[in-house]
Amino acid sequence: RSSRPRRRVNPGFQGQLKLYEAMGCAVDTSSVLYKRYRLEMLSERFSEPQDLPREVFAVDPTTICQTSNTEVLYRCRKCRRALFRSSSILSHTEGIGPTAFAHKRITDSARLSGNGQEKCTSYFIEPVQWMEPALLGVMEGQLLCPKCTSKLGSFSWRGDQCSCGRWVTPAFQIHKSRVDEVRTLPVGNFQTAKT
Repeated sequence: RSSRPRRRVNPGFQGQLKLYEAMGCAVDTSSVLYKRYRLEMLSERFSEPQDLPREVFAVDPTTICQTSNTEVLYRCRKCRRALFRSSSILSHTEGIGPTAFAHKRITDSARLSGNGQEKCTSYFIEPVQWMEPALLGVMEGQLLCPKCTSKLGSFSWRGDQCSCGRWVTPAFQIHKSRVDEVRTLPVGNFQTAKT
């Protein structure tokens, strides 16, 4: 910089370096940070995704028979089909609530915060293999259960707002009210599921 003060480091490259540092100076493809970065890059590259790389999709939980004791499985509340694992959830920093989108119509009751209710009413996840037919060729749409076709949520490559007030891009949003958490608990020599 001292010899060429007008030269600057590419901001995209700086972002990649910060990501690399946050992952402990190693490429960790299972990291939430890496998954979010990969999806953001895909959403910028495609105007209408026709052919997505296979590594973008998380493995369908129905194709693997065992889960680790620490991983939570999420099932459709209506038909009990396994949809995704806790490792597929892409966390985001909490927003400032409904007032973050004050330009939209908001009722006075929605403006009140601290009413004891959960701020994030949805899970934002990485795409799972069962979603592939719905995602190809369109920028946004509904996410339906692959077994019973009940509505689980929606997706948008451009992004969507979380109930906490954060804008998430791209957004693969599953409503918490449409799924059940299933945790496996070791009991003796076999495992049982706790819902």
